[in-house]
Amino acid sequence: MGRRKGIMSEGLKEELAKELGFYDVVQKEGWGGIRARDAGDMVKRAIEIAEQSLLTQNKE
Repeated sequence: MGRRKGIMSEGLKEELAKELGFYDVVQKEGWGGIRARDAGDMVKRAIEIAEQSLLTQNKE
């Protein structure tokens, strides 16, 4: 099986990595160099942002 294409844009992933403090690892080693915990934190934060966006849209 081939690798699936990611759902998050590269820009969003970079923004989240900077916010969470491991962007330096991404720059040095690529996305494969981050810890599983960091990847999980990144997904959790992306979900929080999406939920906030939905709440804002529903209020309008």
